[in-house]
Amino acid sequence: MQATDAERGRNESQMDAADRARGARRAITTWLGAHADRVFPVIAAVLLVASIFLPYWHLKLHAPQYPRGLEARITVRTFEGDVREINGLNHYIGMRPLDEGGEIERSLSIFAIPAMAALAGAMMIRRRWFWLLAVPAILYPVVFTADLFYWLHNFGHNLDPTAALSASIGEFTPAILGEGKVGQFRTTAFYDVGFGLAALASVLLIVAVVVRLRRERAAG
Repeated sequence: MQATDAERGRNESQMDAADRARGARRAITTWLGAHADRVFPVIAAVLLVASIFLPYWHLKLHAPQYPRGLEARITVRTFEGDVREINGLNHYIGMRPLDEGGEIERSLSIFAIPAMAALAGAMMIRRRWFWLLAVPAILYPVVFTADLFYWLHNFGHNLDPTAALSASIGEFTPAILGEGKVGQFRTTAFYDVGFGLAALASVLLIVAVVVRLRRERAAG
């Protein structure tokens, strides 16, 4: 009898937990349906603006002569870290300085990102064709990645043939994510916090658009 009572108590506890979980899911779904299309665009706008001040991409070079490695962090405006040392090494294989990449993009970013944030925030007040306001910010992480790949490919495939070590290395494209190899250096690359904020903003805007479209479809 005691074992049966204990088992019954466990079953009831599990049922209560399941009921609470279902209740929490219903509450979240209800909240999303009522508020996501207004709250998420504002959060997304804040995240986009905050991303301007944080690194988007991180590259680390590993070699025996640099036991702690060399690092470069890319924000939408600047290059940070061991940029001078990396540029010095790149010079020997005929690669241009890092800060020559994306000059136009970096000069425009300080205006373009706040503009995307403003458009995203305007989603909460504009009704007709509201989803168009979200498109630039939704596509932004993809555009950043494509632009980064373009410059990595450009730098690695336009080496100066007169450089001291040009004969020792062929054309290459540094890895955007994960490990790669450039000459004697092993590279580790990954997206950083700024890109994460921009990607999260994109996801929030997609959710906001889907919620609004579903509600408008249900309203007829």
